[in-house]
Amino acid sequence: MSLKQIFEEHPERRYIMFGGKGGLGKTTFSAATAYWLASQGKKVLVFSVDPQASLSDIFQKDIFGKGPVKIMENLWAQEIDADQHIKAYQGEIRQKILDMYGFEAVPDEIEQYIQAASAEPAMEESAIFDAVVDIVIGGEYDYYIYDLVPLGHALYYLSMAKVYDEWINKITKLREEMREYEEMVSRMKREKETEEDQILTELQYIRTRINASSSILTDKEKTGFFFVVIPEEMILIDTAKAAELFAKFDVPIMGYVVNRVVPRELLQQNIPAYLKNRIEMQDKYLEQIKNTFGSQVAAHVPELERDVTGLDMIRQLAEIMYGK
Repeated sequence: MSLKQIFEEHPERRYIMFGGKGGLGKTTFSAATAYWLASQGKKVLVFSVDPQASLSDIFQKDIFGKGPVKIMENLWAQEIDADQHIKAYQGEIRQKILDMYGFEAVPDEIEQYIQAASAEPAMEESAIFDAVVDIVIGGEYDYYIYDLVPLGHALYYLSMAKVYDEWINKITKLREEMREYEEMVSRMKREKETEEDQILTELQYIRTRINASSSILTDKEKTGFFFVVIPEEMILIDTAKAAELFAKFDVPIMGYVVNRVVPRELLQQNIPAYLKNRIEMQDKYLEQIKNTFGSQVAAHVPELERDVTGLDMIRQLAEIMYGK
């Protein structure tokens, strides 16, 4: 089944992810898919969480950290700035502390803790994950095209929802036990019941957001994941392993897109020996791709004469992937 057929037969799949090893073309495929859908009259957001992403370069527009930027009719692009979200998160924490405890200013020791916590390695991933939650639960667009980070990091992001949910469950349980104890002490002292537990309310709010995001990313009815591969041995080995791991997180795989295929027609011309050898090598791995992934291979994209930058080249790539 072709890419075009997949989209035509599954209009309910609004959350589309392209993933693969770094440098294989997933960002350009995300951009071309977003362009094609927008050209069909769909309102589309293509966004990236990869700090090395190049949506700005591809669209030839500065979009990093600026929120959704309009590229053309029906198409917006966004690159997430983790540092910006960390600063916003710090501000939210400070305000919640002031509101909860009635402080006029955040005490120095708490401020030092906020700064130290923000420097932890996991804080950037947490900020990005939170930004993704904001995007995917917004529901403002017909399609969300999610340009994933390279496979290893992508698995980490996909697992974060489960990790966060388990952590929130434990913390919520402890807080509920503390709440019961506080209420019992209040009754024994014949004091009025404690006010609404703002901490428990906050934990439940976080859990709701995480569950909403997780359910979207693993929803077999609404979400589709495409692996980007090239006909090389190590890429195929890594992709096969990643596909097994993605299955454990119930990520619905829609297909595989094979990139950088050197046209066999070149063999009819007087070409250098290294290029002839490369085509023969690719033939072997293309056969392996066919045997391994079979009908899940949705498209073969040839090696292009230059990088995909600018709307004209994006249009050309979209026509290769989806037809004119």
